Amino acid sequence: MSFIDRLGLSVPILQAPMAGVSTPALAAAVCNAGALGAIGLGATDATGAHEMIAQVRARTTRPFNVNLFVHAPPRHDLARQAAWLAWLQPQFTRFGVAPPDGLHPPYTSFVDDPDMLHMLLVARPSVISFHFGLPAPAKLAALRGTGAVLLASVTSLAEAHMAEQAGLDAVIAQGMEAGGHRGVFDPAAPDDGLGVVALTRLLASRGHCPVVAAGGIMDGAGVAVMLALGAVAAQMGTAFVPCPESAADAPYRQALLGPAAYHTRLTTCISGRPARTLPNHFTALTDEGETPLPPDYPLAYAAGKALHAAAKAVGVSGFGAQWAGQGAPLARVMPAAQLVRTVQAELAEEQRLLLARARGG
Repeated sequence: MSFIDRLGLSVPILQAPMAGVSTPALAAAVCNAGALGAIGLGATDATGAHEMIAQVRARTTRPFNVNLFVHAPPRHDLARQAAWLAWLQPQFTRFGVAPPDGLHPPYTSFVDDPDMLHMLLVARPSVISFHFGLPAPAKLAALRGTGAVLLASVTSLAEAHMAEQAGLDAVIAQGMEAGGHRGVFDPAAPDDGLGVVALTRLLASRGHCPVVAAGGIMDGAGVAVMLALGAVAAQMGTAFVPCPESAADAPYRQALLGPAAYHTRLTTCISGRPARTLPNHFTALTDEGETPLPPDYPLAYAAGKALHAAAKAVGVSGFGAQWAGQGAPLARVMPAAQLVRTVQAELAEEQRLLLARARGG
């Protein structure tokens, strides 16, 4: 049985999990339209994750994806953290508050979360995906025992081989164009920064797992190209941010639909890991002179979230995470189900045209 058949998809589209933006309502709407919806569990605990899963199941009977962060626990370099907070202090002062006294991880990695594992073994979601790496073999075996389809984001052939050797069912080829955090397994290692076209083709021709292409894909034409390169499906994230079912706030939506969409940039300053975002007040800080090395992810995120809260409290936006891929200018505002149907129709038309050209028509 093919990967698409196992998931029961009528549209070869996966909605990216987008922790903090993807909602149960969004995931369910995507699923009910024939694609694979997703929720991100990386920013919540086991209790919150269980509730999110229940909310999706209350809206759909179809399979959906739950995504986990599998990052290495951060190193607590107190001098580095102090330097980072000192660098941000003028911004906190601007908003009338003091910076945090210290930094504590706002998220628990699946590496150190036995409660999340237990919840998943009980809840038994149909699809489980991993970002930033792979869980330990024992955890993977336990999850595989539930019958779940297991996926992992990869950014290189080496990472794809690691996923294959671990027995995952498919890999998500995350190109450099993708919005949000780079899924590199080791942030300290060199990143070749492969684009989605080169990465998808490389994994499809040299790998042994089904490949889902991700990065800058916004419409049916983009999906058609990825399928022609050997992918079995395409994952779309930024395209779903403007949907009314997403949790994106008004400033985020406004920025995504404005000139900033043409100038996404990769930065570590918001969270401590490379992530592609819309340019905003936070990213502009790195243009104003020398920037110290941020603390490890997600310690830097704790500082970023505190600054965002301080700015928001006085009505200033643009200090939060506004993740977006390079295809952002192609974003369209419509309900999630309508977007899936639109992309499906565009894909069918593009494939019809490709077939006609191949036949010389």
